[in-house]
Amino acid sequence: MTQTPKTKRKSSTVVAKTPRKKAVKPALPPNPFVHEILEFVGKQKSKVAKVEALKEYRNDALVSILIWNFDETVLSLIPEGDVPFTPNESPLGTDHTSLRREAKNLYHFVKGGNDTLNGIRRETMFIQMLEGLHPDEARIVILTKDKKLSEEYAVTYEQVKEAYPDINWGGRS
Repeated sequence: MTQTPKTKRKSSTVVAKTPRKKAVKPALPPNPFVHEILEFVGKQKSKVAKVEALKEYRNDALVSILIWNFDETVLSLIPEGDVPFTPNESPLGTDHTSLRREAKNLYHFVKGGNDTLNGIRRETMFIQMLEGLHPDEARIVILTKDKKLSEEYAVTYEQVKEAYPDINWGGRS
């Protein structure tokens, strides 16, 4: 009779596994439109959640819009009220530009930005920009020029100031 050789078993230590965090499904797509960010922030229930959402989705276009809207020293050179333009009815994400791309041109429409433009040229450029934007993005620019963004979106100066403490308010015009 043949005996099977005894094998030594290595003692293994049991390591407790740390629970894995489940991947949190992003609330917004990558590179969201400014109107999507503002709608998302507005849906948050608490001030803390709104501030966190503003921090998470910070981008140059959003910051420019918020400064233009909330900083009293930023003076719009576009007349207050409705703007006669034809909204771009293309589906979201197709045949139009976004505020992320147009943010670099917003300086043309405020005092101290490009004072060499005459009023007609400035207003024509403003209308052309609005017609290239998605209608929701264009609406944001119109509300911002009149400093009425808070009337449509639940975002306040205090929330913006807390989310972006690096912004120096005042002294712009």
